[in-house]
Amino acid sequence: MEKTSPSSSARKSAKTQPQDAIAILTADHKKVKALFKQYDDLKEDGGTEEKAALAAQICVELTVHAQAEEEIFYPAVRESIEDDDLMDEAEVEHASAKDLIAQLGEADPEDDLFDAKVKVLGEYIDHHVKEEEGEMFPKAKKAKVDMDALGAEIEARKEALMAEIASESEGAEEPKARGRSRR
Repeated sequence: MEKTSPSSSARKSAKTQPQDAIAILTADHKKVKALFKQYDDLKEDGGTEEKAALAAQICVELTVHAQAEEEIFYPAVRESIEDDDLMDEAEVEHASAKDLIAQLGEADPEDDLFDAKVKVLGEYIDHHVKEEEGEMFPKAKKAKVDMDALGAEIEARKEALMAEIASESEGAEEPKARGRSRR
C-alpha cells in the first residue's frame, strides 16, 4: 500500500487540474487591484522610473486579460446567458480602458496628467470588476458554461500573449529606457 499524505495528493491534483475561467479571471482582478494599490502608494514618494515600470506592468496585465476575455470568455458567456446589455457594457468598458492604456503608453510619467490617468484607469477597472464578479460571473455559472474548458483556453491564450509582448519589448527596451520628455 502506497503512503501519500493528503496534502501532497492535493498539491499534485491542484497542479494537474486546470483552473476554471472564473478563478483565473478573478485572480487577474486581484493581481491588478494590488498593482493599482502599489502605484497609489508610490505616487507621492516613488521615483519616475518606478512609477513608469508599475504603470507599464498594469497596462500589460490589463491588455492580456482583456484580450483573453474578449476572444474566449465573452463569446461563450454571451451565447449562454442571453444578456446582451451586460455583455455590450463590458465591451464598452474594455474599450474605455484600452483608450487610457494607449494614452499611458504614449505618456511620460512626469506628465502632469499621468497619475490622474492611472487613477481613472483603476476606477474604471474597479467598476468593471464589480459588474463582472457581481453579475456576469454568477450568470455564467448558472448557465453552466464549461468553465474548465474556457479556463484552459484562457491560460493558453494569456501565455501566448505574454510571450508576444516579451518578444516585442526585447527590441523596444533601448528607446524606452532613455525616456521621453514632453515638456
